[in-house]
Parts: sequence; C-alpha cells; structure tokens
Amino acid sequence: MELASIWFFIWGLLWAIYFITDGFDLGIGILLPFLGKKEEERRTMLRAMGPLWNGNEVWLITAGGVTFAAFPMLYAVMFSSLYSALMLVLFGLIIRGVCVDLRAKANTNAWRRISDAGIFLGSLLPGILLGAAFANIFRGLPIDKEGIFHGSILTLLNPYGLLGGVLFLMFFLLHGSIWLSIKTQGELRVKAAATSAGLWVALLIAAVVFLISSAFATTLYDNYISRPGLGVVILIAVASILAIRFFLAKKAYWKAWFSCAISILASTFFGVIGLFPAMFPSSLNREWSLTAFNASSSPLTLKIMLIVAIIFVPIVLAYQIWAYGLFRHPVTEKEMASEDSY
Repeated sequence: MELASIWFFIWGLLWAIYFITDGFDLGIGILLPFLGKKEEERRTMLRAMGPLWNGNEVWLITAGGVTFAAFPMLYAVMFSSLYSALMLVLFGLIIRGVCVDLRAKANTNAWRRISDAGIFLGSLLPGILLGAAFANIFRGLPIDKEGIFHGSILTLLNPYGLLGGVLFLMFFLLHGSIWLSIKTQGELRVKAAATSAGLWVALLIAAVVFLISSAFATTLYDNYISRPGLGVVILIAVASILAIRFFLAKKAYWKAWFSCAISILASTFFGVIGLFPAMFPSSLNREWSLTAFNASSSPLTLKIMLIVAIIFVPIVLAYQIWAYGLFRHPVTEKEMASEDSY
C-alpha cells in the first residue's frame, strides 16, 4: 500500500510538471493570432518557445508511461473512457508540432497563415480538453464495476468539466504571456505584459468559481475536512496566484513566471490530494471506483520502477533546468536572423 501511495503522488507530480512546462508554450500558441499582429512578432513568439517546446512534451509521455506501468487498470479504463477526448488532445499536439516545423520552412504567406491556424488550434484543443478531462475525473465518471464507461464525449461537456477547461486555459494563457514578457522586447513585450495583467484577473475569477463549484460537484474537500493540515496546499495555490500579480506590477517577470508555476503545481495537487486514494471515481457507485490500491501493478513492479525513477527523473529535471537557463535571455535580432529561426 505504501508503494501504491508513493506512485499515486509521483503520478500527480508528473502531470503537474507537464502542465507547468508545456503549459506556457500551449498558451503562446493560443495567443499567436492575438499578440502576433505582424510577421516579425509571430516569428519572435515562436522563437521564444522554439528551443524548449519539444522537450516539454517529454513529461506527457512520462506521465502516460507511468499510468501504463504503475496503474495498468487505470490506464485501460482511462484510455477507453476518455478515448475521444484524449485522441483530440493527441491530434492537436501532432498538428501543432507539424505546423511549427512547417512554418519555419514555408515560403509563402498562405502557408504561414495555414501553419498559424494549425498552431492555434493544436494548442487550444489540448489546453481545454486536458482541463475538462481532469475536472471530470474529480467529479466522477459513469463507469460500472467492470470499468465500462456509460457515456460519450458529450458527457464530459458538463458545466463543471467546462469550468475545468476554462481554468486550465487561463493558467496556460497567463503562463505563456508571462513567458513572452521574459523572452521578448519592445512593443511585443509591452503587449504581453498588459495581456498578463488582464489574464490574471480572468484566472482569479475562474479559480474562485472552480474552488466553490468543487464543494458542490465533487468530494475533493472530504480529505481536507478530515485532515485540516492539508489545507496548506490550497493556501499555497492562493498565495502564489496573488504573488503573480505582485511580481507583474514590479515587472519581475521571472518571479511572476515561477509564481505561476507554483500555482499550477499547487492547484494540481489540490485535486490529487482531494482524490486520494481514488484515481478514477465512479459516479454510479463509489465502490466501483479505481483507486491507487486496486488499480496498481504488483509491489515488485512498483519497487523496480521507484528505483528507476529515483535515478533518472532528477537527471531529466537537471537537464531541463540547464536548458531553461541556457535560453533564459530575451530573443535578439541576431537569433531571428539565424537560419534555424522561425
């Protein structure tokens, strides 16, 4: 049981890292047609995320791989129940990747516009659908004792699910606009900073509504009521969201970006801790829910995986931290003139 519990929280941590890393470039992709009014601005926005976005998606593969290896029953039920939504997420990510590379090679305005549309759509779909999927997991899905899903993709489009999609979208948009405030200069930086201030207000409203709605639509607060000390996670989420606004006002954009990252981490763990030990609650009968204990692999498998994770996850984290440090400076005209620029 201890190994299953450990892997439950590692599973949540890997999803949180994915939301933090890939979230800002999804946000930039969505903002592309709104902030990138000129061709040079659009190229700069893509260059701002260019060296990092591929590496960010490693965490999605890692989170999916851990789900498959540590919780095979959960993987089977999740990828059958949420098949349509997850395939749309996958198609969106594929379209985005293809269009980012295609745009760098396009030599006509028509192909650039098609690529821009693909980047926007390929960023918007994952941003909304990931939030809707996780909100529905928090709420509970109509699965029976055999793990069979009694619903369709329309089942996910309930008010609470859509609210989760909006919340994720606001997080990603704000995360992306702050990154642009760090990585760009001149007029584009001014626009990105102003957009960040407006998006912060939208995020605050979405977060408050989501927290209140969670009390009525889910059982997430049960663990917090029984163990009040866990409420520190909610306090960290609230404090970090407020810190974003403080650092934006100070034009301390790196600190604002890290505050946004912490708020995404804390918000993810708000749901993870509230779910525990459930991983895929059944709205038909709570006894049919998949938990960290009845959906996990054997103790030997979990033990071997833990050893591997302790060795390799810090290496991957160290590499990404190094990469972020290497590309921490604003995009320059010299970079934009290079052959491998967008």
